Amino acid sequence: MKSKTTRKKPDFSKLALETLAVRAGTRRTAEYQEHSEAMFLTSSFCFDSAELAADGFAHADQGFIYSRFTNPTVSMFQDRLAALEGGEACIATASGMSAILTMAMAHLQAGDHVVCSRSVFGATIQLFTNILGRFGITTTYADLADTKSWQAAVQPNTKLFYLETPSNPLTEIADIKAISKIAKKAGALFAVDNCFCTPALQKPLALGADVVIHSATKYLDGQGRMVGGAIVGSNDFVMGKVFPYVRTAGPTLSAFNAWIFLKGLETLELRMKQQSENALALAQWLEKQPGVERVYHPGLKSHPQHALAMRQQKAGGAIVSFALKGGKKSAFKLINQTKLCSITANLGDTRTTITHPATTTHCRVSPEARKAAGITDGLVRIAVGLENINDLKGDLIGGLKK
Repeated sequence: MKSKTTRKKPDFSKLALETLAVRAGTRRTAEYQEHSEAMFLTSSFCFDSAELAADGFAHADQGFIYSRFTNPTVSMFQDRLAALEGGEACIATASGMSAILTMAMAHLQAGDHVVCSRSVFGATIQLFTNILGRFGITTTYADLADTKSWQAAVQPNTKLFYLETPSNPLTEIADIKAISKIAKKAGALFAVDNCFCTPALQKPLALGADVVIHSATKYLDGQGRMVGGAIVGSNDFVMGKVFPYVRTAGPTLSAFNAWIFLKGLETLELRMKQQSENALALAQWLEKQPGVERVYHPGLKSHPQHALAMRQQKAGGAIVSFALKGGKKSAFKLINQTKLCSITANLGDTRTTITHPATTTHCRVSPEARKAAGITDGLVRIAVGLENINDLKGDLIGGLKK
């Protein structure tokens, strides 16, 4: 027998991030009242009448029609991530790169100009230069940490500012507030990739960004299981511009992947806190190793933007990059002698990964561009996981010895 009493829903605007991560966006079916989020593996949704079908298609952003652009499980993930980032709306996509493309296609047109950080993921540079460039969109690359560089890059037709902070792989920090002011003065949309920090450590929207981009593949999942992306921002931009593009073009996130990401978000804050602590401890240890020329981690006092990072972020994050004496030969030696670390370019996993950026994530970037970005042949990037920190040190120490 069903109760006649209807419980009030919590005011999510007053709840902490840890609570939002396990509660926000949850929907339950009226018939079953399931506790865990349901996985809706269906291509389409039925209507009780032709009239309701017509109304549903006319107001596609308000209901569920076809899983290319509306699905309850995907909506739950979108609503939860929007709540965590402090955004009004979110659209999920098939990958992090498709999120960047979707945002760009929804906002830009031929003749527009983009100012992008020089220190972004290699595929992002390829997207802006080689793909969007074919359609008459030009891009100028600015120095991430130099606000004057961003101002100097502005043109009358500039419509988008795009950056990652911290950057991949050198963990450079952008002053989001300062760059936001430049973008607003230029009348440009300001998008920040929050992949490395996630809302557990950083809130770009609160610092002045208009849009947050995610590769959900990384820390939002947290266990290296799924590929996905997301765009978070105002209702006007996300539902007014991004949703119509997704409805037509179909860079769709599957319901199964969305369900996995929902489970990942439940432990996001806990994972980011511990992985950040592990990364800082490893970075401090690496600074003392004789074979290491320099260590890059925002939590280190030696980091050039340490003070800025500590103002913008709750912690330094889980990425540690370091340059080895001896260049590529030393880097390969270190990577090859590891037994515990996973040799893969992916990051955000509970398992520590290790890679050589110059020959993996940034291999398609020209040698000149890599040099300008500071990605040397001796650079190694570690995405620190949840293993015991002493075990990680033990896995690296052999390769650091001469």
